[in-house]
Amino acid sequence: MSERKSGIVIAYISEAIRICTGLIYTPVMLSILGDVEYGLYQLVASTVSYLSLLNFGFTGAYTRFYTKAKLESEESVRDVNGMFMKIFLLMSVVCIICGVVLIANAELIFGDKLTTKNYTEAKILIFILILSMALTFPTSVFTCNIDANEKFLFGKTVILLQNLLNPFICLPLLLMGFGNIGVVGTSFVLALIKILVCGYYCIFKLKMRFNLKGFNHKAFREMSRFTFFIFINQIIDQINWNLDKFLLGRLASLSEIALYGIGGQLNSLYITCSSNVSNVFAPAINKIVFTDNDDNKLTDIFIRVGRVQYIIVMLVLLGFGIFGKQFIKLWAGDSYDESYYVALALMIPMLVPLIQNIGIEIQRAKNKHQVRSIVYLIMSILNIFVSVPLIQKFGAIGAALGTTFSLFLGNILFMNFYYHLKLGIDILRFWKFILQMIFPTIVAFILGLFVNHLIIGVGWLNLIFKIVSFTLLYLIVFWKFGFDEYEKNMVKRILSRFVHIGK
Repeated sequence: MSERKSGIVIAYISEAIRICTGLIYTPVMLSILGDVEYGLYQLVASTVSYLSLLNFGFTGAYTRFYTKAKLESEESVRDVNGMFMKIFLLMSVVCIICGVVLIANAELIFGDKLTTKNYTEAKILIFILILSMALTFPTSVFTCNIDANEKFLFGKTVILLQNLLNPFICLPLLLMGFGNIGVVGTSFVLALIKILVCGYYCIFKLKMRFNLKGFNHKAFREMSRFTFFIFINQIIDQINWNLDKFLLGRLASLSEIALYGIGGQLNSLYITCSSNVSNVFAPAINKIVFTDNDDNKLTDIFIRVGRVQYIIVMLVLLGFGIFGKQFIKLWAGDSYDESYYVALALMIPMLVPLIQNIGIEIQRAKNKHQVRSIVYLIMSILNIFVSVPLIQKFGAIGAALGTTFSLFLGNILFMNFYYHLKLGIDILRFWKFILQMIFPTIVAFILGLFVNHLIIGVGWLNLIFKIVSFTLLYLIVFWKFGFDEYEKNMVKRILSRFVHIGK
């Protein structure tokens, strides 16, 4: 099995582990911390996450500039590595300085909804999270190099181990009474381990080398022009996925943040189900653009990846739509019923961008991501103005609906026109192949409703039996009516690989 296919398989195993451990980890965390403490953690974490913007989009630019440099000379590769490392080390320093400012002004930033005890704890959480984030900047140079060299098996295995270690370290700390401090402390330990492991692999296995002498201002200006619009896109992501929590903290309560946090967490897992496929195609797309720049080849990849993503994402969306209420009730408790509607409001409009997110890599490779970023920024600002009155009236659900409105206008309507008119992607052919799967989708949904209606009961065993039954029916229906020959052969190759490993 190729590195790309192995990476995808490992990525989904990793996500399966993260989801399964989350079934245990999150309810225990909620029961130990309570609504207020969990809401405080979500508020602080989402606020500190804004400092990730300090990378100014350079992470998303590495693969493009590395691929271009590799076609020139090894000296050019060392220059690119050195440039990115110097930039990211500077970002780490700036991140720590910003963290100090954030701690000093916590009362002003978080408003008057918190108690004195909340503020004291929030400052400690900020300090530890800032240290963790400072480590992620230089780490990203190593992880980007791993992906650019298409060593997806190692890269995805590191993420898998990270997902495994997180609950095993964090849960004992929670049970010992360390609370939120234990949660963020675990993040710091794992961030430290990750930079050591990835750094060792890049330097000693991939022979990654850096030219740290001087500073190439011309190259920096070229990178900056490219990354500026990626940076804007990161601002958009922060607005769409984190600003809602901040607004809820200012306009509602910590309990509403907790409700939104549960729905948002489920949506983030949903998003990851798609990105695991598209991420591994970035090097291949850059190679096509920098060699023959064939739009037909890019459209073929766009369709092939989009169909695979549709099959995966639709399984999750239908499954959550049918069984989500029972799942949240068992997982988070009766008081989190509204989180189902929060999650659904975020997940439904994300379907289209999730099956088209390979297009992000195509835009970056062609250096045509600027317009998308500007339009998305406008939509995200509109999201704020729409969300404020909705939050005041509907709380967490209102925040999600504001994001839904923004996603529909920008990510769905605008992007499909842009792909077709400006990127050379045959979007009509794309939708022709996607719509071929509508019939099996409707059949699978109806069968799922029957499963939920016929298998009566409560509890985890009942829910697991329903989900397994639905998943099997879904796969059977899609194998019969949805999969094309390429997709069937891909499944056969993956299964034969696992059978071979078993022997």
